Amino acid sequence: MDSQTSQPSQAPQPPHTFQVDLRGLVDLLSHHLYSSPKVYLRELLQNAVDAITARRAEEPDAPARVRLFAAEGRLRVEDSGVGLTEADVHSLLATIGRSSKRAEGLQDVRSDFLGQFGIGLLACFVVAERIRVVSRSARTPDAPPVEWTARDDGSYTVRTLPHEERPEPGTTVHLVARAGAAEWLTEPRVLALARDFGSLLPYDVRVGDEAVTDLPAPWNRSYPSPANRRVALARHCHELFGFTPLDSVELDLPVAGVRGVAYVLPSAVSPAQRAGHRVHLKGMLLTERGEQLLPDWAFFVRCVLDTDSLRPTASRESLYEDETLAAVREALGERIRSWLTGLAAGDPKRLAAFLEVHHLGVKSLARHDEEMLRTMLPWLPFETTDGRLSLEEFAQRHPVVHFTRTVEEYRQVAPIASAQGVGVVNGGYTYDSELVEALPSVRPGTVVAELDADTVTAHLDTVVAADELALAGFLAAARATLDPLGCDVVLRAFHPLSVPALHLDDRGARHEQARAQAEAQADDLWAGILGSLRGSAPRARLVLNHLNPLIRRISSLNDPELIGTATESLYGQALLMAQRPLRPADSALLNRAFIGLLEWATHGESAHGEPTEEQGGH
Repeated sequence: MDSQTSQPSQAPQPPHTFQVDLRGLVDLLSHHLYSSPKVYLRELLQNAVDAITARRAEEPDAPARVRLFAAEGRLRVEDSGVGLTEADVHSLLATIGRSSKRAEGLQDVRSDFLGQFGIGLLACFVVAERIRVVSRSARTPDAPPVEWTARDDGSYTVRTLPHEERPEPGTTVHLVARAGAAEWLTEPRVLALARDFGSLLPYDVRVGDEAVTDLPAPWNRSYPSPANRRVALARHCHELFGFTPLDSVELDLPVAGVRGVAYVLPSAVSPAQRAGHRVHLKGMLLTERGEQLLPDWAFFVRCVLDTDSLRPTASRESLYEDETLAAVREALGERIRSWLTGLAAGDPKRLAAFLEVHHLGVKSLARHDEEMLRTMLPWLPFETTDGRLSLEEFAQRHPVVHFTRTVEEYRQVAPIASAQGVGVVNGGYTYDSELVEALPSVRPGTVVAELDADTVTAHLDTVVAADELALAGFLAAARATLDPLGCDVVLRAFHPLSVPALHLDDRGARHEQARAQAEAQADDLWAGILGSLRGSAPRARLVLNHLNPLIRRISSLNDPELIGTATESLYGQALLMAQRPLRPADSALLNRAFIGLLEWATHGESAHGEPTEEQGGH
């Protein structure tokens, strides 16, 4: 084919227009974008409030009224806003996603608007089969009123009306309920939703004769005294969230356009439980689940606030995660931090009541905030061998602050360490070991040391060499019994006398035990690999108390089998006292020791005169 031959040119195709299936779009809105059909009323209120805002931008003295009338599966919403011309109706209502806030040079006041008219009105199809809008423009007073009627099948009609049909500027929206949705258009439901969404709106909103707005907001009102303010805010919290708060924290960030209050929960909650905060956007309730509003550590408060700076998501039911939200979150966290330090400085009684419930949240904050740790040091409670104390008080009593990393370690050594005068902090609870280790940074000169088996053993009195030598046979039999379990036997003298034996180990010993157990259960390949990982960590120890009368009696036994059974019993009892998890080998040992002791006891009774079957007993 000749390279000079040109291909036939094709005529340009006309552009195609997207066709929108309104039924499918309504299904998308109701099942995926919005969490509940109730948002239809919020969208209607937003449109009405935005229309009034647009009119007042040009006529500051224009009336600002929104009226809702519900009856028999129908709803009528009237506003005194800017209204629409016939051209506006074709441009805005018939074009999905088009916003009246972008038209007519209103970009300068766009930040004053709540939503977008087009998509917001479509949300009404979630509960309505027909929407009728009658509007008259305030910008073009000579333009006739216009009527736009749409059905949920995607069809709509537009016509102009005589002037007397609507003599004043503004808009009226009529809804007719779809099958099964009439309940959403009853007056009690409409009133409840309007108050929930619109209680802080800046205009006069009413459902019938019932007022919806309740201004000023409780946190913006004046009160005779701080005590009266606290009582009023507590009442507001109970009405809103259903609980009476321990305290309230003012949230006032004028630069960020945020004003509200944080209520302190009266009972402890899990740090993993994200609190739901109520966020109003320019007076309209945006969400009751604003989980990302506060830092994670502030899980002990629930907030209600109004903002004009935060950005909503497409559904306007949550907040968009951006730099503004991050800055507001940090600033609100700082306000709660300041409240805590203020309590520490001026109201210790209220602080103590708060920490009794929410010490975990403060500890979480103090881990990463030296100033908070320094402030809270005299107040944060810790479990110690001296009782429940603050780290400050504990450090004043003990030259070395010993701590354990697990609750099990603490339980196994606390009674013994306390009797030897060694102070120990239980660092096994959430955040506690991290805070103990951070202590020197805020309290210079404090010595902090992790308590291990060697430290405890070193504080126990050694036994006179002659006495230990006399018990060499007993100790050898006991060590042989526990050697397969990876446990050594040592003899010491310590208080309290009532403790016959103490099981001591550390994480290294437990890791070695776990490795050895896995090696025993593995195939040849894995056994070889695990064997190569064998560590040199010290083994667990069973410390026998030479001062205990039971140990003295057991150590005088001559029967190696009986010594083995007694040693296993002491080992099992020491494990149970330490509240340590039992390995299968430990459980088997306990069962074996129990049966052995029963056999020995019944054998002993026969030896002391009880008749046996061989002796003619029955």
